[in-house]
Amino acid sequence: MLAAIVGHESIATRSSALSGAAPADVAAAFPTPASDLALDAQLQAQATAETPAAPSLTDWKALTVESGQTLSTIFEAEGLPHSESLQLLTLSQDARQLRNLRPGEVIRLRRNAEGSLEELSYELDETHTLQVRRVDDQLEAFTIAAELEKRQAEVAGVIDSSLFAAAQKAGLSNRLTLELAQIFNYDIDFALDLRRGDRFVVVYDAYYKDGKKLRDGNITIAEFVNKGKVHQAMRYVDKKGNAAYYAPDGSSFRKAFIRTPVDFARISSGFNLARKHPILNVIRAHKGVDYAAGTGTPVKTTGDGTVEFLGKKSGYGNVIIIKHGQKYETLYGHLSRFRSGLRAGSKVKMGQVIGYVGATGLATAPHLHYEFRVNGLHVNPITVALPRANPLSKSEVAAWRAENAGALAALESISMQQSAMVQDFSGRNATP
Repeated sequence: MLAAIVGHESIATRSSALSGAAPADVAAAFPTPASDLALDAQLQAQATAETPAAPSLTDWKALTVESGQTLSTIFEAEGLPHSESLQLLTLSQDARQLRNLRPGEVIRLRRNAEGSLEELSYELDETHTLQVRRVDDQLEAFTIAAELEKRQAEVAGVIDSSLFAAAQKAGLSNRLTLELAQIFNYDIDFALDLRRGDRFVVVYDAYYKDGKKLRDGNITIAEFVNKGKVHQAMRYVDKKGNAAYYAPDGSSFRKAFIRTPVDFARISSGFNLARKHPILNVIRAHKGVDYAAGTGTPVKTTGDGTVEFLGKKSGYGNVIIIKHGQKYETLYGHLSRFRSGLRAGSKVKMGQVIGYVGATGLATAPHLHYEFRVNGLHVNPITVALPRANPLSKSEVAAWRAENAGALAALESISMQQSAMVQDFSGRNATP
């Protein structure tokens, strides 16, 4: 290589020196074109003879891992050396994950003409892929990181029979449907309050890789119109990474309590101080609300607090009483069992499962009996005004709204279109 460089520099220097010479002198100083061609042909032939032919590669083959398979048995089935499967596991920390293959995962590989492994590809997770290649007859492993593309997605729906039916029709996943219900369950009892014609708009994140959708993200902003009242909530993440939903003006959407302790359960008996007891057959105040649900349905605490009582108590059967500060108490009766590890004195968080629906005590069928007490007095859990959490500061609201301006605009636009369609439909179907 050094000789080639020196030769090149000599020719360049000589060319510069002869730039003012006569044409005949220049021609004598350089080889003829025929000599150049002969020399090029000789050098190319020599290089070809000295360079070994690259081995031809097979096409990529995708192998789906079956139950009970290991990397070793996969290599054996493919006719690859057992020693190579062992070698792969020692190439890197990520390569060791090949020890724990799960059914349904895919390994892609291809071989060279000699039948040995040339390349292997294995997705470690949705953003990382293990690549193994043969370099100078040695296997080397490295991990490729891919960035996910986040896109904004929007759906809208109108309630005809149930939230789940409307959400499914609109194309909203079950996970986001549950998230939507959890966001608004501070103000809307989805077992009691839904009306035909209620509507919702959801703006959420969707993640894509190589143009293909991987999964849904979180709801960015949502609107639910229930009995004509508009509820809006937008996601806010604080500096510690804690996420919560607030109204667009910064007022807290989160209350100190959620409205219902059981998801999507039907109210079988309401708050009634003059109800006739179905078993005792006497007039006896029903100081709570009964939610009909199957045995084993999870029961959640409606607010942060401390377990004051856990055990059996007269007609309540298995019951939990939770104290929420000095002012509030909630009671959960007729449980089939308690959450494992829960005991008197345990701290609980809003929405945490504390037990499971049953029919213990004086109960004719599986249901949850739920009571809400304020300063020791029973109040109707359905209608009691629930205290709200603290709002965001004005400076936080300004930055937050600017960050979510696109999602806000999308929601407002879809909501206006949806409202116009509903009004038009109602007008055309009005009785003359």
